[in-house]
Amino acid sequence: MLKPAAGAGRWTAADLDGLPENGLRYEVLNGLLVVNAVPKPRHQMLIQRLVRVLDDAAPSKFVVLEGVGVLIMADEPIPDVIIATGPIPWDARGIPVEQIQLAVEVVSDSTTLQDRMVKPVLYAEARIPAYWRFEINSFKGRLPGEELPVLFAHVLGSDNTYEQTHRVPAGEKVTLRSPFDVTIDPAALLP
Repeated sequence: MLKPAAGAGRWTAADLDGLPENGLRYEVLNGLLVVNAVPKPRHQMLIQRLVRVLDDAAPSKFVVLEGVGVLIMADEPIPDVIIATGPIPWDARGIPVEQIQLAVEVVSDSTTLQDRMVKPVLYAEARIPAYWRFEINSFKGRLPGEELPVLFAHVLGSDNTYEQTHRVPAGEKVTLRSPFDVTIDPAALLP
């Protein structure tokens, strides 16, 4: 049985160093260890294509990374994609939250609760300026005729909660301005 460091009672990012490298994805969210299975190919294809689009549009001060931990106090969520600024600690366990400009999650069957409810609150409280969520499977609230994937783009409001700025189904193009200008059609992100 996996346990946090002796006497701690809560998991921390540092506790992840003692876990096996076995293909599972380990995250610490609000002091709890979250273990997710390896994502499906469709999920990874969207991420791979999104990283390419973002990397092509990114000014030189931004770095686009996939599957890297974000250090938020003792927590370490792993967004599917991040955009960071500043000197990147290439050999560190994660990127300090102060450097993160955008966190992106692609919702899977096994990550629905975390990606829609838990992580947006954690990211907003940590003041990550923008959050995007891609829905690749049918979901409650999907509009009639709305093609998948659907992108939900959010920016941080003055009350440190996310405000939705765009809902973009496959087949529609949008130019998003945060953290930099980039034009995306979600349809182009999947085969």
